[in-house]
Amino acid sequence: MSDEKAISVAKPPRARKRRLYRMSPDWRVGGKPGYWLEDESILPPYEVSRLPASTARAPVVFDKSVGDLPHDLEPYYRWWLISDRTKAVFERLDPEAFVFVPCDVRVPHGSYDGPNYWLCDVVRVLDALDEAQSRLIIGIRDDIRYLDHGKKYYEIILGSKLVFREAAIGKAHVFRMAHHEAAVICDQDFKDACKSAGLKRIWFEDV
Repeated sequence: MSDEKAISVAKPPRARKRRLYRMSPDWRVGGKPGYWLEDESILPPYEVSRLPASTARAPVVFDKSVGDLPHDLEPYYRWWLISDRTKAVFERLDPEAFVFVPCDVRVPHGSYDGPNYWLCDVVRVLDALDEAQSRLIIGIRDDIRYLDHGKKYYEIILGSKLVFREAAIGKAHVFRMAHHEAAVICDQDFKDACKSAGLKRIWFEDV
């Protein structure tokens, strides 16, 4: 009989999947905005969904007598209006995901001496959804009023569950969903960086 002892080989730990979130302006915050774009002609036409990097500097008026001044991230047309410190966090974590267009801020009286602001868009779009593991509506758009007429679309409703393929995400920290570009997805590192910087008016929802 052999007196050799069996040697157990430890299995390598399974890689933990990243925790992902839907990221958006905090729509729970009410109030009337006290800022607006003076010249809308600088914006791309409606059929151009992503903000071009070549967009001209945005002339913006801030007037607190009209409403609330912007915080770190605000909805602005189809994009976001962000503060300088928000831009710094976004660029540090995932610079290739964004386009930033500088704003020229004006106030009704005197000169503006606050932080810089930027128009911002998430321009990375990934087809990374694991449709078999997810729970949502998937269809073909048959309404000619939509830009994606004749194409596949996702509809996220109450009770939806989104599962993504890690290989398709790769090293990205933030991206838009293919077939539902209104949804911006970010990972735990990105969320933690925003929280650590104390950024205001950003909402994160576990997918």
